[in-house]
Amino acid sequence: MDPLAETTTHVADPPPLKISRMLHAPRETVFRAWSSPEHVKRWFAPEGILVPEARIELRVGGPFDVCMRMPNGVEHWTHGVIVEVVPNSRLVIEMRPGDGDGHTFFHAFTEIDFSDTLGGTRLDVTQTYTLIDRERAAAMVGGAPEGWRSTLDQLEREVVAMQGGSETGDRSVVHATFHLERTYDAPAARVWKALTDPAAKQKWFGGAPGSWEPIERHMDVRAGGAERLKGRWESGTVSCFDAVYHDVIPNQRLVYTYEMHLNGKKISVSLATMQLKEDGAKTTLAVTEQGAFLDGYDDAGAREHGTGLLLDALGASLAD
Repeated sequence: MDPLAETTTHVADPPPLKISRMLHAPRETVFRAWSSPEHVKRWFAPEGILVPEARIELRVGGPFDVCMRMPNGVEHWTHGVIVEVVPNSRLVIEMRPGDGDGHTFFHAFTEIDFSDTLGGTRLDVTQTYTLIDRERAAAMVGGAPEGWRSTLDQLEREVVAMQGGSETGDRSVVHATFHLERTYDAPAARVWKALTDPAAKQKWFGGAPGSWEPIERHMDVRAGGAERLKGRWESGTVSCFDAVYHDVIPNQRLVYTYEMHLNGKKISVSLATMQLKEDGAKTTLAVTEQGAFLDGYDDAGAREHGTGLLLDALGASLAD
């Protein structure tokens, strides 16, 4: 039994903390950043705090122990036990932050959910607190929202580095091609309208309502015309899609190039071709994309998956 457990009898526990972040990386990469001690040591603390030691065994009942060294040299341990593991989807940890003498300040039941979103991975963290040492826990729990914000900033930099890029001037380019097809119960003219009419495209091309706020949207589908879609995600991240159309054959073919920017940084340049083939009352849309993914901010797997989600959303919009 924790020697300080009795102090929780008359203490009201704070409400759960919920924080989300969109990370421009596949779920597998983000999950790996949580599950490897070497990765965790590089990001699992607010900026300015070091993590000299981490012990993690990715199994139910396994440890998730992290030592945080403050700027003044004082070390605080967070001892955790892994409660649930669903690879690349969910991680639940019972965390017990404390000091070097073995005193626990509070319990933090921490649920981390990883889900696909346009452009990468949505990370949702929910932390439910049970106070043990009220005096010591109050400041730490009160500062948790800002602490998590800074910690997830560190995580964002780590997943960039894991993909071969950095924000320190190092440069990398990964070239890749993917091809996707969808067959819709709609004539080619209707699918074409969903691709080229601003009102029709707005129904499927963008983030989900509530998680994404449009900032700027316009399109001019003609040879030499341009399209821009800029929006802010729930995490505060701003993404921008800038396209130029090069070949436009109504109901048959679109060829365009586009750049993607994330918080003002160029992350990729791509050439995309969309071809429509009508067969009776159905239309097959074939999409081929050749991309140059820049400085670790993206990879072909994430872009391909995100494009597939968009094509599915396009299909749903045709049923309206």
